[in-house]
Amino acid sequence: MEAFFSSQIRSKKGKRINEKTLIATVDIGMSVNTGYCRCPDGSDFKVFEFSNSLFGFKEFWDYVCVWKKQSGLKEVIVGFESTGPYGLPLIHYLRKKSVNLVQVNPMHTKRIKELSGNSPNKTDRKDPKVIADIIELGHSLNLIVPEGPVAELRCLVNARERSLQKTTVNWNQLQSLVYQVFPEFIDVMKDIKSKSSRYLLKHYPAPEDIVKLGVSNLSCKLKKVSRGQLGMDRSQSLYDAAKHSVGVKEGLESNLFEQKQILSLIEVSETFISEAEKQMGHYLSQVPYSRYLLSLKGLGLVSVAGLIGEAGDFTKFKTQSEMIKLAGLDLFEVSSGKHQGVRRISKRGRPLMRKILFFAALNVVRQGGIFYDRYQKYLKNGMVKIKALIAIARKLLALLFALARDQTTYKKDFMQRSPLLKAA
Repeated sequence: MEAFFSSQIRSKKGKRINEKTLIATVDIGMSVNTGYCRCPDGSDFKVFEFSNSLFGFKEFWDYVCVWKKQSGLKEVIVGFESTGPYGLPLIHYLRKKSVNLVQVNPMHTKRIKELSGNSPNKTDRKDPKVIADIIELGHSLNLIVPEGPVAELRCLVNARERSLQKTTVNWNQLQSLVYQVFPEFIDVMKDIKSKSSRYLLKHYPAPEDIVKLGVSNLSCKLKKVSRGQLGMDRSQSLYDAAKHSVGVKEGLESNLFEQKQILSLIEVSETFISEAEKQMGHYLSQVPYSRYLLSLKGLGLVSVAGLIGEAGDFTKFKTQSEMIKLAGLDLFEVSSGKHQGVRRISKRGRPLMRKILFFAALNVVRQGGIFYDRYQKYLKNGMVKIKALIAIARKLLALLFALARDQTTYKKDFMQRSPLLKAA
């Protein structure tokens, strides 16, 4: 069982560069990219610029093909620094060509560029050469480009995350406004996000509105909206609070106007999130191995869709260590001499993937969860809760990788029963 989770299972770095490989690198820009080519013998060619357009992409590819032919080389490897959306059109253009696409960590670029000329100078003409240096050293990473339903999932997952962040900001802003107008409201209603609170803020946002409504009418409305959970006691408390409220009266109309707009924005975001989750289910059903991941108790549709979208494609990874590194959950320590450093996760991966795994770990360590016993064991051994949860997240990702790799559904005591995993 321990072999399955062993830290000795490592990614194997393939020898990407040989005497027949041309290295082509690109420093991505919003409108103009900078290209560079280098031969295996160290000879290179002048840095050149090309536009972020179809004409520019063809210009770059023609340039690469000419130097490949003139130098008598057989392979081409194209490298990029991990960037935002600006590089996606070029990446999707090149993935249809006969090239190996790789990416380098921006942290590596930052540190290695000082070796060139012993200067931290950063320019668009210097960066492509630094990227080529990193590729030659063998520190580039496979570039997995999501395709088909997986690409749709990645877009939906990121769109949902952005909406969640906006919704959180809007709730915080709404609470701030309510505190100015009717500070006692939050003390009485407890949860500003509840259905009853939202109803009152939408229809009776000011203390004067509550007082005008009266205790009896307020009680009837609250009882109906809350389905009997809130009765006369809560209504009386809210009425008394409104009657003696210390809320600010100046600028009241403008404040209430903004509250109304924020509530509308929250409703729009929540509708979008709900629709996005439905679309996730649609595209997730088109990913063949998704049903194996969904068979694991404690993981829902949104979590599985998020992990597949963030990873790109589970089946394109050769080892669990590669996936752990992608999530930024690989361990490191800083030790020197007699100083023994503390082992921490690198966090040099996809932050959203790490977030999804952390919340999934919270589910699987609950009473009856598949990792409940292991989590309790960690705690008894003196591990703090947050570190124990991170350890569970690592093991959860390794288990999901195994399910996708072996094309099998999860069964109770899966790790103990599977001879294939024991031999891993």
